[in-house]
Amino acid sequence: MRRAVVCRASEVDLDVLSLLVAESLSAGPVGGWLVPDAIERPLVLGRYARLLVSWGLEHGQVDTIGDRSVVAVWFRRGEVPVPSAAWMYDLHQALGRHASRFALWHAYLDAVVPHVPHAYLAHLATRPGHDDTARALLAAHHRSLDAEGLPAYAEVSGGRPREGLLAALGYEPRSPILLEPDGPALWRMWRPTPDSGRSCGGLPPRARLRRGVTPLRGRLLPTPPPGSP
Repeated sequence: MRRAVVCRASEVDLDVLSLLVAESLSAGPVGGWLVPDAIERPLVLGRYARLLVSWGLEHGQVDTIGDRSVVAVWFRRGEVPVPSAAWMYDLHQALGRHASRFALWHAYLDAVVPHVPHAYLAHLATRPGHDDTARALLAAHHRSLDAEGLPAYAEVSGGRPREGLLAALGYEPRSPILLEPDGPALWRMWRPTPDSGRSCGGLPPRARLRRGVTPLRGRLLPTPPPGSP
């Protein structure tokens, strides 16, 4: 097998990589929760994927390989945090009436974000049969993070987080985020720096989210009790 050559994506890759991200979301349980209507799902997820990749190109780093069969969207948090208000504005502009479920999703994710500087793997998308390529793509980025002494964080769906690709690359599962209403569980995955052992650093071992929350600019706020001003 030829060695995958990792490269930074650019604007010319936006269409093909957005399609790859949309297909990945559509194939997983999160896509169905975000857009319950199967007819509308491809179009809505396509718009979201394009927004995500665009933000990655502008505010983060998007890694891919020569044949564009794998893509990883990364953001650095702590050094240059993504402005959530601008993200939520763009989300509503892109998705219209579908934006509320996506806003709720991001509110859940933002509520348990690690509170130390880290690299955030916002999305990994792989065409079928390219798992080895995805491993090489992530390993290349991890080498850069290790040289900087920077941990990494991601979320994955599924019932066996210790058996997936991220676990094989040193990510350790923490308690999941439960998407409501009736959504899947997302496992928080933390990859510590090589010199920190198994410490979770700034990632709390458990995610404690109170029921009854409302998304506002990417954060979870308690729903006020009846009769409150």
